[in-house]
Amino acid sequence: MTEESKDAPAHDVSIDAGDLGCGDLVLRLRNELKPLAPGAVVHVRATDPAAPIDLPAWCGLVGHTLIHTKHPHYWIQKKTT
Repeated sequence: MTEESKDAPAHDVSIDAGDLGCGDLVLRLRNELKPLAPGAVVHVRATDPAAPIDLPAWCGLVGHTLIHTKHPHYWIQKKTT
């Protein structure tokens, strides 16, 4: 069992964003989330040191919910409306 999987919420899709910085990271997430159903949960692995700041801020701006985080793992629920 990996460190990430011990307390990981169920998710529909996993994305390995590696060390993408803020701009590239949020563009990739936007494109990956677009085809998913409202309420879908995405597990994101993002190793960029700024991810703990960038991802919550981005979720707040666009309306998605950051449901769990344990850097470098993040679970984002796509907004339902």
